[in-house]
Amino acid sequence: MTFLLLRDLGVKSTVRNMRVNTKKMEAEDAAVFTDLLERYRLKIAGDYPEWLIDKLRSSIWDILRDLMINITKAYTIWATCKTEAEERRIAQDRAIAACENLLKELELAVEVLPVDAEKYMNYVGLIEREIALLKGWRKADNKHNKNLK
Repeated sequence: MTFLLLRDLGVKSTVRNMRVNTKKMEAEDAAVFTDLLERYRLKIAGDYPEWLIDKLRSSIWDILRDLMINITKAYTIWATCKTEAEERRIAQDRAIAACENLLKELELAVEVLPVDAEKYMNYVGLIEREIALLKGWRKADNKHNKNLK
């Protein structure tokens, strides 16, 4: 996921920063214009505002951080009583919820950004696998938690 965020959620930075309609320009003029934009690092308003990428990137990063915090928290609790088991279960539930939130953020990105949804399918598969693993872990804990007082 970090690499997806580094690549502006699948939108190349040159496309994001320099998307200009040069169809009506002569080829020489378009080349000179593009060269000037690159040389002086000028930004032109694109198909969508740059803050959108930053906002989505920030949201996804926060969700990823919450996911890791909750997985770590649940992993570090070895339940010896019902209270600890409940605390561990809550952390597992929050990790699963973070995965679901991550799927929704990716869905939003596909809807609002000019990216191919196929680029995201590998990530969706990995997130769904993580959800299945977390649910399996939670289910395995249920057997252990039956014997707690």
